[in-house]
Amino acid sequence: MQLKKIINDPVYGFITIDDELVFKIIAHPYYQRLRRIHQMAMAHLVYPGAVHTRLHHSLGAYHLMCNALNELKNKGIDISKEEEQAAKVAILLHDAGHGPFSHALENVLIEGMPHESISLLLMKDLNKQYNGQLQVAMDIFTNVYPKKFLHQLISGQLDVDRMDYLTRDSFFSGVSEGVIGYDRIIKMLTVHNGELMVEEKAIYSIEKFLVARRLMYWQVYLHKTVLCAEQMLQQIIKRAKYIKAFTKTPLNKFINEPIETVTLAEFCQLDDYDVMSAIKEWCTHSDAVLSILCKGIIDRQLLKIKYFGDPVDTNLVAEKTIMAMEKYNLNAVDAGWLVFTGEAVSNTYNFEDEHIHILFKDGSVKDISEVDNALINQNMKSKVKKYYICFSR
Repeated sequence: MQLKKIINDPVYGFITIDDELVFKIIAHPYYQRLRRIHQMAMAHLVYPGAVHTRLHHSLGAYHLMCNALNELKNKGIDISKEEEQAAKVAILLHDAGHGPFSHALENVLIEGMPHESISLLLMKDLNKQYNGQLQVAMDIFTNVYPKKFLHQLISGQLDVDRMDYLTRDSFFSGVSEGVIGYDRIIKMLTVHNGELMVEEKAIYSIEKFLVARRLMYWQVYLHKTVLCAEQMLQQIIKRAKYIKAFTKTPLNKFINEPIETVTLAEFCQLDDYDVMSAIKEWCTHSDAVLSILCKGIIDRQLLKIKYFGDPVDTNLVAEKTIMAMEKYNLNAVDAGWLVFTGEAVSNTYNFEDEHIHILFKDGSVKDISEVDNALINQNMKSKVKKYYICFSR
């Protein structure tokens, strides 16, 4: 009897699992760990409903991949059973390498190791466990497989990863500006000269998709309070490493031992719960800076944050540092951990490295920025950059 499992998803309804290898991967501890990794890090401090996990997102992206592959096959695109399975496995595991609180602590807990690299290490390990069944999935994931459109479905300007996280993050945060017509976009997908494209009937849906992405970044992902909370989270980990703070959780090895000694198995033992447990521990730590930051996260007494159009005035930084010194009886160096600046950057469309191509009925191909009366044009080429300062209230 053919395997068939269904998962009831709040966004798409029923998601079907009908492949034995896919089912084994979903049941594996590497994958189940994603239940304990927040998709949107600290966004729930602003949008209380945004408590969904990387597992939710991964399953959603898998569902959209299934729909996209079916659509392409119905249009006569040659996709073998092996390639179909491999693309589904690759999208399931594309975010498996995320550490606690996803992007918020990326390159902080493990410096110089992006989550994609860890995802690939996990795929390689699973490939050994499942006797080489993941090789094609890894080839697609790393973009060495000849059919480039399969990789573009996983990682590109118009991939199912982005389609799901915009749809899902909008749903759970309650921010309607992120709603996109993912179903229409998938219906309009096609392959031309080996590249993933969309039919011209989807132009307006694509423009809506790109605008929604821009709005979601500034209204949700880079919302100033969300950004402040995530910067505080980073400061906590950095400070803990700086003073060698002990914790009873698996986080301790990441704080107090060389990162080169951490094994893949130890990484997979770490999740959001360990970080939050450590933060609760450190609320009473003898180090004043660490204690202040941890209490701020636990009690949602966050630092103040202000955005500016230009780099933050050094006089303002000095003023806020003096205020922190006086308020907490700290020296200038320690007060600097509570007063810091940075940049928040987002762009709507990458005109240089990645493109969304529109296939017209006459066989011609244009970039989305080149169509008549294009909404996504050169005026949206530049990155939007804001400067910020976080400081004690």
